[in-house]
Amino acid sequence: MSAALLDGVADVAAAADNPLLQHLAIRLVDIAAGRASFELDVQPRHLNRQRKLQGGVVATLLDAACGYAGLVAADGDALGHAVTVTLNINYLASAGVGRLRATGRVTRRGRSLYFASGELVDSSGQLIATAQGAFKRSAHPTEA
Repeated sequence: MSAALLDGVADVAAAADNPLLQHLAIRLVDIAAGRASFELDVQPRHLNRQRKLQGGVVATLLDAACGYAGLVAADGDALGHAVTVTLNINYLASAGVGRLRATGRVTRRGRSLYFASGELVDSSGQLIATAQGAFKRSAHPTEA
């Protein structure tokens, strides 16, 4: 994770502290107010029996990108917390081994909820999946 790409966050270490994403080798590569991007170098362990990217990994990438997109209210702010309320995934193409990038953007903010959309693309720019979701902000992770 490059600190230059994470200039919009007051606490870069907190932005990367997600055990599940670390276990799957999903990297936060960009985060600022209203947007976030993650990358994954797909390995055989991420594939299903057809040797294609497992759908749960796609959902995790898009959930993280859309969810993190709303965690920074303004550039320079500390990272907040949220939980996923709804997440709709559209699987458009299959992917195998290679680098993927999931990018989420906030489309609307309310007092406690925000809405985001995301795209997952491969290294050639092919659109693999899209997502739309609603996320509820919380003051502390134990309140989620």
